[in-house]
Amino acid sequence: KQWYQRRVRGAMLNTAVQIRDGAICYSTGRNVADADQELVHRFFSSVGLTLEGEEKHLDAVVGLSGSAPAYFYLILEALSDAGVRHGLSRDVSTRHASQAMLGAARMVLESGRHPGELKDEVCSPGGVTINAIYSMEKAGVRAAMMDAVDACIKRNYELARLNE
Repeated sequence: KQWYQRRVRGAMLNTAVQIRDGAICYSTGRNVADADQELVHRFFSSVGLTLEGEEKHLDAVVGLSGSAPAYFYLILEALSDAGVRHGLSRDVSTRHASQAMLGAARMVLESGRHPGELKDEVCSPGGVTINAIYSMEKAGVRAAMMDAVDACIKRNYELARLNE
């Protein structure tokens, strides 16, 4: 077996590794030496945020961060379309939406605070943002996102069974 087959039981990374800003989760074997563990972690860390997890959780990681770039592209496209609908150019609309998403993600990662807490700071009582959040909740955005992750995990499990 190759070195990585002995040391790594499984790994999931997303397409953002192409720009060295991916999300990676890996699982190592039970008897992996500390030096090998460090090597694997350094290898994956070179292309993004790297967390070690249990092999049994890798399906969940596929649905969560592995496929998440596609979810976010869909959200960014919808936000960009909304900006265009209200008179902004496609470029300006896409850049503003992308930067807002990037900034929000950085706020969560760098502050260590819960996304709901940060959301609440943006929502002033009776304000425009809380009205937008209400509209999103009424439309089922939260449930749709959770359902998307569930559908991805289910399909990943089905595909794994086909390949056994």
